[in-house]
Amino acid sequence: MDFARQVIGPDRLGNWVIVEGDRVLRLGQGAVPEEAAAGQMECAGEVISMGAVNAHTHLYSGLAGFEMPEVEPKPRTFLEILERKWWRMDRALDAATLRAAARWYVAEAVLHGTTTIVDHHESPEFIEGSLDVIADACAELGVRALLCYGATERNGGRDEAERGLAECRRFIAENERPHIHGVVGLHASFTVSDETVAEAGAMCRELEVPLHVHLAEDLADVEDARSRGYDGPLERLEAQDALPEGSILAHGVWLDVGQVQRTVARRCWLVQNPRSNRANDVGYPESLRESPRVALGTDGWTSDLRTEGEALLEIGRDQDEDLAKLAARGLGSNLLAAELLHIPYAPDAGMWQAADLVVADEAGPRHVLAAGRWVVRDRKLTTGDVAEIKADAERAARELWARW
Repeated sequence: MDFARQVIGPDRLGNWVIVEGDRVLRLGQGAVPEEAAAGQMECAGEVISMGAVNAHTHLYSGLAGFEMPEVEPKPRTFLEILERKWWRMDRALDAATLRAAARWYVAEAVLHGTTTIVDHHESPEFIEGSLDVIADACAELGVRALLCYGATERNGGRDEAERGLAECRRFIAENERPHIHGVVGLHASFTVSDETVAEAGAMCRELEVPLHVHLAEDLADVEDARSRGYDGPLERLEAQDALPEGSILAHGVWLDVGQVQRTVARRCWLVQNPRSNRANDVGYPESLRESPRVALGTDGWTSDLRTEGEALLEIGRDQDEDLAKLAARGLGSNLLAAELLHIPYAPDAGMWQAADLVVADEAGPRHVLAAGRWVVRDRKLTTGDVAEIKADAERAARELWARW
């Protein structure tokens, strides 16, 4: 059970944490104060750490692992991957399949120790209300979340984009779920007009929220911006006043050093997605080393940030990166979450003021606490029935593949 005040530890390093509600009250090492012993969780064989933050992903991809059909002919470019695979999938989503995808994705995420998810969503045939479906899944299973709808014109022109932005506005205004927030989203600049980019920027300023957008993931995004008269997609956002402070720029593979430095000046976050970048063969974002505001995401891959971090280091070795700086991308994700989800933290203690903790051993997370709620105990999901969630996902996947 969850206690109003509880002690976790000491762990095998001698560290302990006192938690009350969704906040950490005190950290310590060695003997636990006697007055704090009520509700104590013993974890002498494990290590206590911060919960992982997935700084950019797509919950709708949760069904991709259930026998997603092979695409024929096989895509040869990044745009063909989008057009023949992912854009077919997101057009086939409805409320039921999206709910199943989101619940399965979140269930796997918390079992892997992820306590916060930053999601970027598209479902062109199910726009209105789609963010509520995702938010309900996150609230049910117990993760913090930052959500948006990625407005695009790639199917229905300006009307489609306006509906996507309206969904962001509606959700930001109406959402009252604790620990879940909304921002404004654009899919990627190459799928929208200048009018839509400008409208997104105006909405960000009005609602005082940042923008979440794919940026320079592939050279195609750069070439599109240049064909419209801009030096690149970053300059296009700047020209339309659509780059507010705190904005989340996913990928940034094709940004140069000067462009990355401009994102730093604007206090934007860049999110590196190594497994996705490698699978899509879009390149390596070497200029991201110029920014201290870089986080780690999975871009729709399973929210296993330990595996994502291992991929980051593996690729980084081949690029002669400073591996210590690459390893800090995980902390960058926690700082992004603290900043954009309004979680108080002490600069000298990282995220330790948030009761988002993982108790793990060599086999991985054993217990997971998210916003003060035990979502995993003894490697079992406590906020839902995993077997039921998986069965629902398998059923939904069959429906989705029959439709797409």
